[in-house]
Formats: sequence, C-alpha cells, structure tokens
Amino acid sequence: MKATRWWALTGSVGLTLSFMGATAGPAGATAKPAPAPHRMALRGSLTPAKERSHPAGSVAANSQVSFDLVLSLRNASGAQAYVRAVSSPGSAQYHRYLTDAKWESRFGPTKAEVASAESWLRSEGLTVGSVPSDRLFVSAGGSARSVEHAFGVKLGYYKVNGQKVRLVKGTMTVPSSLAGTISGVVGVNQYLATNDLALAGSTPAVRSAAPSQEPAPPAGFRNAKLCSAYWGQKTDTRDSGSLYKPYTSPLPYDICGYKPTQLRGGYELGKSVAAGNDGSGVTIAIVDAYDSPTLLADAQEYAGLNDPSHPLLTSQFINAEPAKVDDQAECAGSGWYDEQALDVESSHAMAPGANILFVGAKDCQDSSLLAALQTAVTSGASVVSDSWGDDLGDLLTDASTKTAFDNTFMLADATGVSVLFSSGDTGDNFADFGLAAPNYPPSSPYITAVGGTTLEVNSHNARKAEYGWSTAKQTLCESETTSCGSATSPIGALAFQAGGGGGTSYYYTQPYYQAGVVPQALALRNESLFGPVPLRVVPDISMDADAQSGMLIGLTQTFPDGVYYDQFKEGGTSLASPLLAGVIADADQAAGASLGFLNPEIYKASTDSPAAFNDIMPPASPHSAAVIRVDYADTVDSSDGFVMSLRVINYAGPETYCDGTGNCATRNVTLTAAPGYDGLTGIGSVGRKFISTLSRF
Repeated sequence: MKATRWWALTGSVGLTLSFMGATAGPAGATAKPAPAPHRMALRGSLTPAKERSHPAGSVAANSQVSFDLVLSLRNASGAQAYVRAVSSPGSAQYHRYLTDAKWESRFGPTKAEVASAESWLRSEGLTVGSVPSDRLFVSAGGSARSVEHAFGVKLGYYKVNGQKVRLVKGTMTVPSSLAGTISGVVGVNQYLATNDLALAGSTPAVRSAAPSQEPAPPAGFRNAKLCSAYWGQKTDTRDSGSLYKPYTSPLPYDICGYKPTQLRGGYELGKSVAAGNDGSGVTIAIVDAYDSPTLLADAQEYAGLNDPSHPLLTSQFINAEPAKVDDQAECAGSGWYDEQALDVESSHAMAPGANILFVGAKDCQDSSLLAALQTAVTSGASVVSDSWGDDLGDLLTDASTKTAFDNTFMLADATGVSVLFSSGDTGDNFADFGLAAPNYPPSSPYITAVGGTTLEVNSHNARKAEYGWSTAKQTLCESETTSCGSATSPIGALAFQAGGGGGTSYYYTQPYYQAGVVPQALALRNESLFGPVPLRVVPDISMDADAQSGMLIGLTQTFPDGVYYDQFKEGGTSLASPLLAGVIADADQAAGASLGFLNPEIYKASTDSPAAFNDIMPPASPHSAAVIRVDYADTVDSSDGFVMSLRVINYAGPETYCDGTGNCATRNVTLTAAPGYDGLTGIGSVGRKFISTLSRF
C-alpha cells in the first residue's frame, strides 16, 4: 500500500501559498453543495472524508462547545511579505521588527470587525468570551444546538487516530455580510494535541484529580541503574554476543541521563556559558497543557542536585497558569507534567541565565493551546518553545485551524519572536498510522521545526559522535537479574520504535528559504499528487532527542509508597525543542537582539557558514551503532525483575503498520541521515560556530 495514493482516495488534499512560492489548486477536491442564500462557506472547515470514516456517536444538543471565531487579517499578503523582509539577511528591513501594536494596526482585524463578529455570535445565542489584543480571534461558546444553527452544520463524534473527537458533518457557513471578516473556526472540529510523553511515556496517576483541578502527579518511573554516566562508560560483558547478532559485541549500555554540564559540553557551549554568555536578559516562553503545582520547586531541586553552580532563581521564573483545567482523561493530563519538567529543566540547562515564562493551557485542545501561544508570543519573550502538535496534522488539521495558528506565527515573526516546535517522535508517522505525513504545527513554514539526534558525549563532556534519531527495539529477554544468562536468541523481533518526526507537506508549497538547500527528491516526494511543485519539508534543524541519550530530569511523581520528587531520563523531540530554545537565548544575548524567525537565517548559514552546524551522517559501521538498555519490569524497582533490550541507532530498516484487522504493510524507514540537508535531521544540529555565526547576521 502506498501512503500517498491511499490518502488521495480521501478526496481532500490541497496546497496553500507559502512565502510567495508556487501555488497549486486543490487536488481531487470533492464537489460541495452551494451554501444557502445569504450564507458564505468557510473554506476548509470540512475535514477529509477519511477522518470521518469511523462514526462514534451523536453529540448531545445541550452539550457545551467552546471555540474561537477566526478573523481575517486586514492584509494577509502584506503580512506574509513583511515576514520575509524582516527575516531575510540582506533585506533592507532585516530585523526591523514591528511592535505588537504596530503589527495589529497594519495587519490585524479592526475593532469594527470584532464588533460585527461579536454581534452575530450573540444573535445566535452564543456567549462571547475574550479577544486577544491582536484581535485575531473571538472566543465564544454555547450549546451544540446553538453552534449547529449558527454554522449550518450537524456535529458528530468520530474515532480518529485512536481518539474520540467531535467533527462537523458538512462545510460550515456564516452570513454573507461577514465576508472578509471571518476566515474560520477553531475548536468546533476537535483536535487533541499530543506531546508523545503524555500518551506514551506516562501512565495515569493512582490518584486522579477533580475535573476542575490540576491533574495529580504522574505515576512514578525510574531507570534501572545498569546504565552509563557517559557514552561508552559501561559495556555488556555478561551476555553472549550471539544474542544480538549482527550487532557487534560487546555493546555499550545506554546513558543514565545526561546532566546539564554534559549537554552544554556536547554542543560546545560550556566555556561560553561559564564566561557569562548564558542567556541573561533573554526570556524563554514555554507552552504546554496544564500547570504542575510543583514545577518550579522540582526544577529548583533538579538544578541543586545536578547543576548547583547554575540555580534556577525564583526571580527567573514566571508562571502564567490557566484559570481552570478541562479534559484531563482525553489529554492524559498527568503526563503533561513530564513534558513541563523536561521543557523547563532542559532550556535552563542550556541558558541558565535566561528568564523562563511558563504558559499553561487549560487542556490539550487546539483552541486552548492557541490562546496560550498567543500569550507567549505577545509576552515579551524572545523565543517560544512548543513540544506538542496534531498527529498527521499537515493532512488532518482543518484549514481554519492552520490559518489561526499561522496568523499568530506571522505576528511572532514580524515582532522578533523565534517560535520552535518539536517535530514529533514517530518518524513520518507510517508505523503508527499507515501513511506518511508531518504533524502540524511543525509543518507550518512560519516556525522552526526541531527534529532529533542521538548525541554521544564522552568522559570529557565533549561530543564524541552524533547520529540521526531513528531507533529500533528488540526485546532480548526478561530476567530476575540484569543479564540474559546463557540465552543466545532474543525473545522479540527487531522493529522500528521511535524517531524524529518529519516528512513532506501536503498543504504548504516550498518556502523560499528551503529552495536550493532541500534536495528535490524530498521537496517533490508528493509529485504523484501535485505534479512538479516543490513542497515544505520538515524538520529544519535537530538536537539530542533519543531516549537512549536523553536528559536526566526530575519531578514529583506518584509511587506506590507515596508522592515525592525523583529522577529519570527522558528524550524525544520534546527535549530537542527546549534545548534549542536555550541555545537561541544564548545567541540572542550574544547578538544583543532577538534573532526572530530563524529559518531564513539558519538555511542561509547552512550554505554560507557550514561550520555553524554539525552535519549528521550515518555511522560508518552500522552494526556498531546500538546500545543495550535495562529497564525495571514494573517501571519503579527490581521486585518484578528486569527487561533487557537492544536499541539500534540511526535505524534505516523495515517498519510495519498494521490496521488492527490483520492487514499489514511493510516498507523501509523513509527518514534517513545523509550529507547536507536530510529528511531525518534537516540541516543538522548545533555546531561549534552556531552562536557566533547567527549573532553576526
């Protein structure tokens, strides 16, 4: 089964203008009934037919629906052109950022348009909520019956990517009198953003919180102690080399979890941070769902234990907590605490002098995260890190939602805010969902998508090697001890497990900054659908993300014997994005100003100053690129024994998707490392001259 062909059958794939690149009309668009007289259709509000192929029940008429009514920019093409001018080295307007107020006056919706939208909402019996200062949307809500009447649609529940979500059954419409004012709606179609850690790395806590309270601490997790303090410190000499042939024996054990000094050293920042180039005077904003009540205390304890010369001062931390929380079960609420700890502790590790603003959304729905993102972008922060996104969102997230987020990203770009998104942890998504497509917002051309690597740091806190993050796992044995004894055959098969997210967009044409850098084979990967139109490719840049080379983090957890602080290692592009955010804060300090939208600068630097990056290549000896990992079977202690596994680094072999009915498809992993820009790591990772190069632009 060919993923692109499979998707083409759904009849709803299209391209949109991207940074004044080539345009293309929708491919295979289905005919839609004309809206009623005096009504205007909201383009892209109907999700693809495939997304609605598994009905899961009706929506009760009196159930409550919260949403954002997206208002049109006053001059969308002008806003797009300004982003290009202000972000492109050599432009006369380069880094001549607008204030938020000036951007709003030039490009934002008018107060009169907001008033018209609010008046219509109230006339439909809907409650009008807050409006951000940039007036990009109007928050509203009401009963499902009122929402259906207002937009001329019916609502239903559907199973999408294993989640039960609410979607409209037709194209939404609004009065024709609002043409040019309303461009879409966010939140009526539900999207539950994931951070991978919440759904895969943390189980619900034993004690659950009330619906209106913050989630309880997550279930406890500890790493078994048979691991290495630095890369290659310990090797597996207890097991037969036959157990993991053809991989060389003995293999090293994986890392216990890098500490801040090791990560700074691995990316050659140790001396500059020690000399005071540590992000001082710069603010990093972090956006997540929910808000751990122990977030600051945990991060301070972590720094005291692992990086005592760089404490996180209370004066460095600002918490913009949500007024209330919602949808904890749907969002795996407790799991977001792992993400929060990882984001704060890793960004502080790379920029210990920077201030940190944490912005917690009330839940993981796109409308809630959009509001939190708006707060972060307009807060005065220079860099915003986001480790979440919609799985397959480049395809599944509706056009209205993309427009709302992209407008916010253009505001950030024009006002000098660097916005980073983790690219995801499941490669091109084929193994999980059966088709290859990037996540959204990572696929937006207005942000920097951060992919993943496997970073090897030696005993001198220096980078020994760095490979693309694509991991395959093979369970070797389950044992009461930390070895497999005399076993010579593994009990499990080798299979793709995780890797940095990426792929070629189905929605955005190639942004100008990728032209001439991204290989045509990647930019034209969807040529069978769209013809010879180069497309946006993700990721842009990468940092350490492999859990086998992950960072030690600390947070309060729920263990069988109580609730308390403990530490374990964590990875994923959820680590890569905040690591890069810290590096960018250091670069902002060195430059004396915000670098703003990074992509035009880093793509130019990748060709003009290649020493600014570490070009990620495949290992010279693939069968030596693997580690042995030992885990507690019960995740907390040795009482139930251990699980030993082989973890292959820079895996490029077969991966399989099975749809649950016995129908499976196998193909080789498509995201692989190569010289120059590659589909697994983008232009590479931070190199020895990264900060000095970018700060000179």
